[in-house]
Amino acid sequence: MADLTLPLNAIRAFLAAARHQSFTLAAQELNVTHGAVSRQIKNLEDYLGMPLFERRTRQVLLTERGRQFFEEASPALDILANAARRVMRDAPTRTVVINVRPSFAVRWLIPHLSDFVERYPGIAPQVATSTATVGKAGSSFDIAIRRGETNWPETLKVQRFMEDELVLVASPALLQSMPLENVSQLARHTVLVSRSRRNDWEDWRKLAGLKRSRSQAMLHFDQVHFVLQAVMDGLGVALSPVSLADNDLRSGRLVCPFPDLRLNLAPYYLGISLQAGAEAQLFAKWLGEYRGALIGG
Repeated sequence: MADLTLPLNAIRAFLAAARHQSFTLAAQELNVTHGAVSRQIKNLEDYLGMPLFERRTRQVLLTERGRQFFEEASPALDILANAARRVMRDAPTRTVVINVRPSFAVRWLIPHLSDFVERYPGIAPQVATSTATVGKAGSSFDIAIRRGETNWPETLKVQRFMEDELVLVASPALLQSMPLENVSQLARHTVLVSRSRRNDWEDWRKLAGLKRSRSQAMLHFDQVHFVLQAVMDGLGVALSPVSLADNDLRSGRLVCPFPDLRLNLAPYYLGISLQAGAEAQLFAKWLGEYRGALIGG
């Protein structure tokens, strides 16, 4: 008997592409790559045995069958999603505890959590912050996120999560009053430094070909999220992981004066407790879908 299991992820990708008439815009909506959307739609077309889109240069158009499928599948998927939300709201609330560093919590995780809560209303995420390594983080948790693949206890299943880069950031207002047209002009700016990332400026200066200046004005803060707030308030310029500045770069609250000067950072890894329940697996799956593409420029 033929496998009639519906490829729901592929249908979701198709609906987004059909709404936008674009694989690229669908990828942005779903926070995945263009290639992932293209593969999902090809899988759906193979499943249905017919093309759903007419591919043209820089444009995709629905075929007649594709338009029919979109008109019928779109409300059907909405019905399924609403039914799942109603059932989850009536069920006992489950929790998932996520252990992260404070700056990652403030600048990346918390701004994105509303999407998870909307998708899984029966699961309550609890964010626990710690600057310690995962093995010394103290309280119990279901999921942990840290940079690098070392210092992970054997009680966690660890997987690579998100790539990252270091870039220079500033407020638009500061650059309007004091432009940064080349890296040598950094000398007239105040640089903001996070004590939790002491070596960033030295590493970035080597990349930019700059020597350290003893007369450089500097302000120090404990954590990156304090540094970024100070940058937005116009106190100076700073180096930041793109992961932590991404929301502010997208909104225009911050800009990157030298987008080509990027320093690769250790990627983030995700650790799931071997004792974690299904809600932790759902959260990990959501993280994998939602990490998206960081911009930094």
